[in-house]
Amino acid sequence: MASDKMNIRILADGTIKTTTDAVSKANHDNAEQFLRSVATLAGGTTTRVRRTDLNPARHIHVHDHDHSHEH
Repeated sequence: MASDKMNIRILADGTIKTTTDAVSKANHDNAEQFLRSVATLAGGTTTRVRRTDLNPARHIHVHDHDHSHEH
């Protein structure tokens, strides 16, 4: 069984950047709830960008969340 992975980085400007590949149907809702919780807890603006570097012939869901706030 393949594992679902999220790459979460905090950039120098405080932006939280999360990148995922395809997430299995079994984990999709959990991943979505997790990303919403991160955005809510961090506050500020949230932006989603669909990845274009993946095979367009496959039906997948990709979520990038960029979030920034000031310290």
